[in-house]
Amino acid sequence: MKIQKGILPNSDHPVWMVLGDDYLPIEPIQKYLHYLDSVGRSPNTIQTYAHNLKLFWEFLRDSKLDWLEIDLEQLSNFIHWLRNPNSGVLSIEPQVSKRSEKTINHCLTTVCGFYEFQERIEATAGVDVYRYQLQPGRKYKPFLHHISKGKEVKTRLLKIKEPKTFPGCLTPEQVNTLVEACNTLRDKFLIRLLYETGLRIGEALGLRHEDMITGKTNEIHVVPRLDNINHVRAKSGVERTVHVNKELMQWYSAYLIDEYPEDIDCDFVFVVIKAPAKGEVGTPLAYKTVDSLFRRLSKKTGIKVNPHLLRHTHATELIRAGWDMAHVQKRLGHTDIQTTINTYVHLKDEDLFTAYQNYLANKNRED
Repeated sequence: MKIQKGILPNSDHPVWMVLGDDYLPIEPIQKYLHYLDSVGRSPNTIQTYAHNLKLFWEFLRDSKLDWLEIDLEQLSNFIHWLRNPNSGVLSIEPQVSKRSEKTINHCLTTVCGFYEFQERIEATAGVDVYRYQLQPGRKYKPFLHHISKGKEVKTRLLKIKEPKTFPGCLTPEQVNTLVEACNTLRDKFLIRLLYETGLRIGEALGLRHEDMITGKTNEIHVVPRLDNINHVRAKSGVERTVHVNKELMQWYSAYLIDEYPEDIDCDFVFVVIKAPAKGEVGTPLAYKTVDSLFRRLSKKTGIKVNPHLLRHTHATELIRAGWDMAHVQKRLGHTDIQTTINTYVHLKDEDLFTAYQNYLANKNRED
């Protein structure tokens, strides 16, 4: 089995197909991927879902199972299949799982969504992978509890516990080291932008010049667009404004004056500024170009970094500076404040020590 990328005729829109051992598209998977594309999921998301469903179909093939007759017990065996580094081989020694808990849960989410879709179009009776219970895990009574207390909540039965890990944060000195290691003003500006705004990389690569508001306000408008020719997306789908300082806009101006290609028919902020082949200069940067940049920077500086680490660093600095969590949520573009709390609130011993010292100082002033 393999995953094949295609391009729709008369457009640059990519499509993903999962091909079976006979090199033909697997019809139920293609229906689901087409549905995801129709509801506006990003090409990268669809590619990931295609990969997960390819793994599931390989499990069905190895287990000699029919996707129409799968049950909860057989689906739970999919977890063991994903974990087993040597399928079909029993080892007397402990083995390290081939995939992380987060990856396994993402595969399960994809498969459950696939079966939900197939049940809606009446292709199958589905798999009973959910249960309904009253407000699970609630140890407190929220506002309007008397109205919502009888409402059942849908939870998935098949889900493994993921260890909570702290990806770490960069120091200002490390960020400066990364900036100095860049060879172009464009790359220096990109690093500063991600660090000082917390933008997702897809949001940064989708910026247009009209989104950059300089002057008294110095703000950046993050606008969701579905027609980006570099296939980047703003994840939340909600427009927002991110205020920035004057120094960041000076980096933007220097990049425009000294490096931005002249006479190009492109309004993207981040574009190819030099290329070996003619016709590539002035085209919008793609994800793979940025991935290559961060791999080079990691190797050159010895600092293991990726675009999301800069977003994480920015959020953590805001929280440590005492920002209200609702403000952090709005700036990062999260639809749910719980996402902000779960993902970015990581208190270290130094944070607790500083908070306690501030508490003592305030207490002594009151006394």
